[in-house]
Amino acid sequence: MSHQVAVIGMGRFGISLACELYRIGHDVLAVDRYETLTQQMMGLVTYSVTGDSTSMQFLDEVGIRNFDTAVVAIGDIQASVLTTVLLKRTFEVPEVVARATNELHGKTLEAVGSDRVIYPEQETGLRTAHSLFQREVLEYMELNDTFGLSKVSVTTKMVGLTLEKAGLSTISSDVTGTTIIAINRGSIPILNPSKDEVIQTGDELILAGPEDTLEKFGN
Repeated sequence: MSHQVAVIGMGRFGISLACELYRIGHDVLAVDRYETLTQQMMGLVTYSVTGDSTSMQFLDEVGIRNFDTAVVAIGDIQASVLTTVLLKRTFEVPEVVARATNELHGKTLEAVGSDRVIYPEQETGLRTAHSLFQREVLEYMELNDTFGLSKVSVTTKMVGLTLEKAGLSTISSDVTGTTIIAINRGSIPILNPSKDEVIQTGDELILAGPEDTLEKFGN
């Protein structure tokens, strides 16, 4: 499912996130106050706009109300907090994700309404792109342009199913095109599990497959 995403702040994290979100099929608006950066993003995202995200008028003009999700990736603490306030409280963007530079910054962003706070030492732009709309995705690693590995937490609807009935197998499945490599269950990983293995609450699945099928898995 395609989403409308605004990524504000074209630093290293913002660029990586915006490009990857666009590459995997989302409509992406890239925003930065520096024109040199927004010009670099032309052709790499759906739209690229130069402006001040702390300006209510600017956010209104770019139609920020129409976006499902906004990611605030601004390094300046004051600007990121004010932008988050405007996005969440003035324009009522359903999902606001903000990048924090430290713990105090993160707590401030949470206090003013950010739905999720990302810390740069824990999250890369690539990993955030793949977990933004799939909270089950705990980690993602790209192996090449079309194939990746994911660690996902099981959903309620999967508990009690065998791997085969969940559309998974130790060989590529016709249902999802996804192969299960291992199950993390407690302190003991189950390597190359049987297709008859029953999924339990709290399991983490290590999956490999084409990127588009990993994106759909669990939905």
